[in-house]
Amino acid sequence: MELKQLDNLKLNLPANPNILKKRLYFNSAVIIPIIKVNDQYCFLFELRAKGIHQEGEICFPGGRYEKHSDKSFLDCAVRETVEELGISKDVIEVLGCMDTLITPYGVTVDSFPALLNIDFNEIVNYDKKEVEEIFTIPISFFINNEPDRFSVQVEITPFITDENGNKVTLVPVTELGLPPRYSKTWHNKKHPVLAYKTEKYIIWGITANLIHETIYLMGLAEASSN
Repeated sequence: MELKQLDNLKLNLPANPNILKKRLYFNSAVIIPIIKVNDQYCFLFELRAKGIHQEGEICFPGGRYEKHSDKSFLDCAVRETVEELGISKDVIEVLGCMDTLITPYGVTVDSFPALLNIDFNEIVNYDKKEVEEIFTIPISFFINNEPDRFSVQVEITPFITDENGNKVTLVPVTELGLPPRYSKTWHNKKHPVLAYKTEKYIIWGITANLIHETIYLMGLAEASSN
């Protein structure tokens, strides 16, 4: 190693440390749209269209971060929102950025709460190929109703069993000389899953997590002032 490489290390260390090796994750970004309907602030949701990934589920507008075309995660979130809702970028008033959400299956989500300065009834040109329906729910519903809490089991294991029942080694523990404990599942933990039961739909998973965190952040200032 040469001094030049140490200089490179110093030069390339992030000014604002974030998530190590984030580039290796599936990175995505969403807008958390807040819109006023009948004098009530509401979240705006999308029902994903049939025939696309996660069809029939409820989400916020957003999508995959394209490193070659998106200048930032905010740029990605706004671009996807404009494309999916068919609205002008000018009506999106971004309020800020929340912490990055990391899922146990290798997806990161950067989310940006934003006011939509447009009448809901004017959002008529949404992309029908991706969005089957758009709808709103008052934010007060989520303030007054806690989500149901469930869990999934997340395991770290050095092998899998394929569809034919054959054991497939992922990490050759013995050949690498690793401690024997790593030859079987060495970590398993329950991961929380939130679900809101609304009048029409179940909102769960990533979207429910983003709602829950948004509501939490809305209450922080009030709590700290008491």
